[in-house]
Amino acid sequence: MKVENRRMGKAAFSFYKWLGFIIAVIISGISAVLGYIDNTPSQLIILYTVAIFGSILWGWYHLSVRWQFKEDQDEKSTLSTEDSTEEILDDSEHHESYISYLIKSNKFAIIGILAMIIAFVALAFAMDNFFEWKNVLTLVVFFLTLLVLIITNSVAKNNKSAMMGLAVLIGLFIMGSLIVDGFISTLNLKSMLLFASFLGLACIGQTLVVLLGGLDLSVSFVIGAANIGLMYLINLGLPPWICIIAVLMVGIGVGLINGLLSFRLQGQALILTLGVGFVVTGLVQALTTIGSDFGGSVFGVVPKWLSNIAAANGTFLGISIPPVVIIWVVLSILLIVALKNTTWGRNLYAVGGNRTSAARLSISERTYWVGVFTIGGFISALTGILLLGWSGGGFVGVGGPYLFQTIAAVVVGGTSLLGGKGGYGFTVIGVLVLQVLSSFLVGIGLSYEGQQFVFGLLILPMVALYARSPHIRTQI
Repeated sequence: MKVENRRMGKAAFSFYKWLGFIIAVIISGISAVLGYIDNTPSQLIILYTVAIFGSILWGWYHLSVRWQFKEDQDEKSTLSTEDSTEEILDDSEHHESYISYLIKSNKFAIIGILAMIIAFVALAFAMDNFFEWKNVLTLVVFFLTLLVLIITNSVAKNNKSAMMGLAVLIGLFIMGSLIVDGFISTLNLKSMLLFASFLGLACIGQTLVVLLGGLDLSVSFVIGAANIGLMYLINLGLPPWICIIAVLMVGIGVGLINGLLSFRLQGQALILTLGVGFVVTGLVQALTTIGSDFGGSVFGVVPKWLSNIAAANGTFLGISIPPVVIIWVVLSILLIVALKNTTWGRNLYAVGGNRTSAARLSISERTYWVGVFTIGGFISALTGILLLGWSGGGFVGVGGPYLFQTIAAVVVGGTSLLGGKGGYGFTVIGVLVLQVLSSFLVGIGLSYEGQQFVFGLLILPMVALYARSPHIRTQI
């Protein structure tokens, strides 16, 4: 451990400072090239290039270099005079060999990168028109992303997975822009934001539950049940607003049942929420299919205002942006602020981090456990309602993809499955990564099953990061 701290002195600070500068130059240069190819006005190209360059430098400084250098100074201040002298001497000794140190520390990753380069060259000779500038540039971006991931995994100690998620998000977006036609078009960007909003809303309850160290597998079932349940109630002739309130109340009830039962049987909470989800879906599906020839689907006329909220061509105050995106942004800001700056948020982290300590501080674990499941049920029902406005018809399977994707977004974003670490801001990163990745995979023609396979490959290294990190309970 001391060897690692000695390595992270002025040489490391200088290395990462210039690395951020190089990354900013490359990415802003790529954006300028793409703007030129798309015949964007030169004034806008210059403006976007400068903005991207400045944003990356600012983010790199605040999320990586400044934090790392400050942490090094804090570590030095805690050492004795003798240890500090030894560290400074060691840093001077290794000042010129820090890059070689990184190479030795990540030799297996470098071997893997070299193998991929060899495979790329082989494909270039084996396939006609493969060695094009877009493919070469995509390969450069891919390796640059891998480099950032390797360095972040080796150096970062706090918010490691969030920083890695941001690197993956930027890399995927650039690669999609190069490979997939129309990837950065207004229509596609709007579609990505729309579907990210649905997933982001569904992840609110899941994130809160995970912060307490649990998982809610009923999310997708409540979404599907709310979707067909609302359409069924509207077809009965009831006012839409009454139907929506009724569906939301049912969602709250399901979340309350999940919270109460899973708190009493926490060893079986995972299976319990899955069972509750099956029961809810089965009951709603049985009710809505009475006298119908279409099992699991309910057809009818969706109110225009609901369609406007969730449709890709929806408008908000005359602006061509789906209102559901605004809803997600507002709820995200409120939740992030609440988790960080309120007593409720701090107590939530305390319960998830160390239940014994939270109990001694008179924080009710039961109240928070039941509360987050109740919030999850409400938000899941709301997501199902909004999805009805998007689809125009009730379908019980509309929530199916969210069973896996909500967990994937939480994990990829960096919220620890062990509880007490992370937050919804991290989940937003995970949601955007999954959505951009999904659009990229669809653009290159990958099937839904193939997309799930790639998502699984993305989750594995993130879970491995938690397995290698000490649990927060051991750090209190």
